[in-house]
Amino acid sequence: MSYFAVTYFYTAEAEALAEIRPIHRKWIADLHDKGTLLASGPMVDNPTALLIFQADSAEQLSALLDNDPFDIAGFIGERVINEWNPIYGPWV
Repeated sequence: MSYFAVTYFYTAEAEALAEIRPIHRKWIADLHDKGTLLASGPMVDNPTALLIFQADSAEQLSALLDNDPFDIAGFIGERVINEWNPIYGPWV
């Protein structure tokens, strides 16, 4: 398994995000409970979010993220997936 840092760049207005957020957070919580998602949250003062995942490949993770309710609603203008090599932290 590898670690991946994912950045979401939102294109939706805050009100639209707030409408879908409960469904998105339930989906995220399920991934966290399964151990796939290690951490996530919105950035402060800009319309982005950072998510840390453990997955077999970037392609597998990308396919999984296609099921995010925010993505399905068309609220993510860009999604960047980078493999990450943590040196310090709770996951190493």
